[in-house]
Parts: sequence; C-alpha cells; structure tokens
Amino acid sequence: MTKGYSLEQDLRLLINNPKYSDIEILCEDEKKLQGCRAILAARSEVFDGLLYNGMKESYERQISFPKINSAIMGIILEYTYTGSVKEESLTKDNIVEAFYAADYFQLPDLQKFIMNIVKNNDLIKNYSPELLSKIVEIAPLSENNIILNLLVELVATIQLNTIEFGRLSIAGIQYLLSYTHEKEKHFVTPKYEVFRYSAILAAKQVSNDGYRILMERLPTLEQITENSIQVNDKFIENIKVAKILEPLIKFIDFKRIKGQILVNIIEPLEIIPAEIIVNIYRHKMKSNISDSNDVRGIPYNIVWDESACGSELIIEDCGRVVRAPVCCRLYQSVRANISLENKIIFTWDVIIEKECEYSYVGVCASESFNYNENFAVEQSTGWVLSSSGYCWKSRRKLYYCPKFGEGSKITVHLDMNKRTCAFTVNGIKYPELSNWNNLPSKLYPVVTLCHPGRLRIRPYQKI
Repeated sequence: MTKGYSLEQDLRLLINNPKYSDIEILCEDEKKLQGCRAILAARSEVFDGLLYNGMKESYERQISFPKINSAIMGIILEYTYTGSVKEESLTKDNIVEAFYAADYFQLPDLQKFIMNIVKNNDLIKNYSPELLSKIVEIAPLSENNIILNLLVELVATIQLNTIEFGRLSIAGIQYLLSYTHEKEKHFVTPKYEVFRYSAILAAKQVSNDGYRILMERLPTLEQITENSIQVNDKFIENIKVAKILEPLIKFIDFKRIKGQILVNIIEPLEIIPAEIIVNIYRHKMKSNISDSNDVRGIPYNIVWDESACGSELIIEDCGRVVRAPVCCRLYQSVRANISLENKIIFTWDVIIEKECEYSYVGVCASESFNYNENFAVEQSTGWVLSSSGYCWKSRRKLYYCPKFGEGSKITVHLDMNKRTCAFTVNGIKYPELSNWNNLPSKLYPVVTLCHPGRLRIRPYQKI
C-alpha cells in the first residue's frame, strides 16, 4: 500500500509491528504484542506513567498486564495508534472487557465509541441481557457506572417474557429491578410478568423439574383467561425457589397485579411470604387502586425509531421529534421504538408542532409496512387518524372527529386486551373505533407526514 495518503492507514501499519516497536507487552494469556513507547505514552497518561517514570519499567523492554488478554490489548493498541477502532473488532464476547480496559488506560473517547456501539449496533444490542448479566458479575455496582446503566436501560425496554431463560442471570435481573425500583426509569414489562420471569428463573436454578412446573403454572399474561383456575397441588420445591427469589421480591409491586391472578396463580405456589400476600389483600381492600397489570416506572421510553423511518425524514431532540425537510414532498412514515403487546392498555401523546397538508397518527404492524412509500392509509398494516378528522384502515375512511391542525395534541388509547383503539383530540375523548376491532397482537405507534410537518411523541400527560 502506498504511504502518505492516509494518516490512519499509515499508523495502522505500526500496530504490533516489530520493525517499529521498542517495547513488548505481555498479556494475561501470555501472548506478547509489540508497541512503540513514544506513541503509547503520547496517547495515554497510564502508558506515560508506566514507561517514563524513571523506574525499572522505563528501561526494560517488556511491560506486563496480567489482567488484560491480548485480544483486548489489541483493541487498545488499535485505538491508541489510529484514534479509531474497526466496529467488527468489538463483539458481544469482548465489548465489556474493552470498555473497562479503555477506562483503565484513561481513553474516554474510546469509552464513548464503545457506548455508541452498545447503543446502536443491533447485533450487540440484542445481547444486552447477556452483557448486563456479565457486567454485574465483574464490575462494581454503582449508579456512576455508565455502561452498566446503559445496559439496564436497554434491557428495561425489552419485554422480559421475550428473553429466553438463561440469557439474564439472577444477579442481572436483581440489579435491573433494584435500579428501576420506584424511580422514573423506563420499564416496559408488566408487574405480573416481572414476577413470572423472576420466579421461573429462580426455579431454573433449583432443578429442571421446578423449571418445568413453574413454566406450566405461571402462564404469560397473553395466556391467562378469565377462566384461569386455581391449582391446589403443592409445589414441592417452593422453599428452595422462595430462597432464591427472596432478594427480588422487594422490588416487585404485587399491589398492581390483578387480584384474580394473585389468588388463583401466585398464592398457591407458596413462594411469596404469607405476610406479603396478606398485606397486598389488605391494601386492595382499603384503597381504590386500579386492579390492572401496569408497569413499573415510566411505562415506556417512547421515541421515534431511526431504523424504521422514511429515508427523508429527520429525527431530532433525542428521538422525540420527527420532521419532514423541504426535500420530503411525498408522504413518509416513522414508527416508535416500543412494541405494544400483551394485555395492557397503552396511552401516548402526539403533538403537531408544525402542520403539513395532512398529518396521520395511529398504529402499524411491522409486517409489510413501507416507511418510504405509500403513506399509512394505503397500507393494510396501518390504522391512523388523519388531521382531516377521518380514521383510515386499508384505504377505507370513516368520519371520527372535527379537523385539527398545528398545536393539536392527539392522545392514542390502545387497548391490547380488547385489541381496540380510541383517540382524544385536544382534550375531547372520542369512542373506540368499531371497525378497528381485532387489531394484531403486536403493534407500534406510527405517524405519516410530509414537508413542512413536525410531530412530537411523548408518554401520555394529563392536562
């Protein structure tokens, strides 16, 4: 390769190259890498302190890092020499160790780069339960630990019943629940599902039989019916499961679980202390608390999803706003980041901050939905309310409410138990749409707009 055209490429040739090195780096796995003292010292205060401290390390040709393996040290050298790291160098198996190595060598920009990979690389983000489980085992549990907090926030936006048992450890779910307990943190899993996942995970630690029995006796919310009946057979491994479950119980708000589920499903297992059950019943009798399966903290961190967005639309304000620039003359769509499923009532607001000819607000299914072409009213997997006052479903429209425009607040009420939808427009709630019955079991908030439209999405806020 010809030199002199790219500084990064020229410096990359120096990495682990004996020809240009004057120091050996001995790693945890006993492999040796080659380095240049001057470059390492110029780029890292830690290397500078080790290599130019006037002590023996300043004169020896080898320096040892017994807790950093050669693969991680290779990432550190790549960044130290070039100021960048190839994204493919970071995997689910090394990204946590790479972050802490960057912290050790005081390379904050590398830490930021790694954080962005965790946040935006779908392949690695999909492994956030495993990464959370890993990090709670090896790192100090502190609210100042930025990568730990990021992983908690990512896992909190995943429905627990979609995470296979074994991917999230007991320690991982304990930190997840403790960090989000009674805080204004986004968490999408209903409280019953939190208990169900925790209990089955605890049973899995006890025995295969315990795991199998709780899988049968703890159905998902989707599987529970009004006719779910109490099972009176004693769960013989209840004491062992209860012991493992004990540190998690205090972070689960049983008061927000339906009484029928408590009586018929949870109490007979005898894995929750009797005094907790009694206190829950007493609380329900004395208060008017809603008997619904809601979620902890803020129900969902609802923002626009850049991966499911028309190519000409622009997402701003940390994902809360989508706008159509002057080049976006044709209608395009964007959906939100949260899937709406299970037997939950979801509510969110869309604000028309800048109107276009017509704005469309509603829901879509992910199957066969095109965000670049054919706005939502023309697609069979889109159900939207137009600012003209008409509701649309597969090109069929129905008058619903008066026209609305700039400054309007549209609240969407999606009942995933009954699979129905209704809207509140500027404080006036309109009835459920009878022709939108039996909606799909998994939906996403969606809007359609063109220039100069600008729409904001947010969790529901009462006036």
